Amino acid sequence: MATKAKVSLKQKKIANGKISLYLEYNMPTRRREFLGMYLYADPKKTQINYNKETLATAETICQMKQNQLDKPEIYTTFEKERLQAEKVGNENFVAYFEKLALKRKESNHDNWQATLKYLKTFTKGEVKFIDVTETFCNDFKDYLLNVKSNKSNKVTLSQNTAQSYFNKFKATLKQAYKDGYLNFDLNSKVEQIKAVETRREYLTMEELNRLAQTECPNPLLKTVSLFSALTGLRFSDIQKMVWNEIEYIEGNGYFIKFEQQKTGGIETMPISEQAYSLLGEPTDGNKKIFEGLKYSAHENSHLAKWIGLAGITKHITFHCFRHTYATLQLSNGTDIYTVSKMLGHRELKTTQVYAKIIDATKREATNKIKIEL
Repeated sequence: MATKAKVSLKQKKIANGKISLYLEYNMPTRRREFLGMYLYADPKKTQINYNKETLATAETICQMKQNQLDKPEIYTTFEKERLQAEKVGNENFVAYFEKLALKRKESNHDNWQATLKYLKTFTKGEVKFIDVTETFCNDFKDYLLNVKSNKSNKVTLSQNTAQSYFNKFKATLKQAYKDGYLNFDLNSKVEQIKAVETRREYLTMEELNRLAQTECPNPLLKTVSLFSALTGLRFSDIQKMVWNEIEYIEGNGYFIKFEQQKTGGIETMPISEQAYSLLGEPTDGNKKIFEGLKYSAHENSHLAKWIGLAGITKHITFHCFRHTYATLQLSNGTDIYTVSKMLGHRELKTTQVYAKIIDATKREATNKIKIEL
């Protein structure tokens, strides 16, 4: 009876502290097939995952070679799946990321495009899905934490910017697993970059009133800024508002029903009579309320000039009006749970940042009264 052909995965130590992987065929004479794959003989901590991933790939190749020799029907489905996996594994991960980035809109679109630029630079425009490993992901994370900013080649990306970009990368890993490009949930194995708590600038009630009494070079920008301070809405949500989203309920007042641009959450939010008065006269239901509202460096210059004309020296961006809404609500006794819901936060801990601002303000207030003893 003929000896059954056997394929075994073997290892051989070579120079430079590496181990070469090869296949040994016993059929009936022996022969070797070197795979051109290597392990680290004495792996460092950062090389352990590389060894595991490389060894797993080599074992898969060995199994496929064995199947080709055995050829029983039981392996037919397996081989087809492996051929499909090999085809998918050779597709370009960067091109896949770019397709997802193109689907994003407005400010979120800009963040995805910025992430894409860094990814293309890091990979030189191409990396196969089969090479998207835990090691690759962590290397890209380190790259973002140390790379010079595209806006200023003199400084590195801030940690929070790097976190934002890496979150887009992790979201792509998650979607790639759902779409079958990755055969396991790699995203869950890769730790995200931790955000650094930053100072959230806001306006006091006195400063907000001063702004309301100050002429702005761009009247539309002034109206929208004050509307944000009265509602806590983000620029992206205000920009896309249409009249169909405004509803009046007898005895309860005005509401906005909308989908959050950032989170995708469906919100029904009450607004004050004063906030509603800033919307102007209702028109066609599908028409944008603030037609012509844009976000640009030019508009930001108008904002900065308006802030300066009001005698305010704080660095105020449009998003600070949302911070102002949250801070003033908490300062006036609104409970943090209600404020969290009004802001559309998914988690209460996101809103707790504003509570810390209030605590700091209270501490400053206690030091304003001093008695000469």
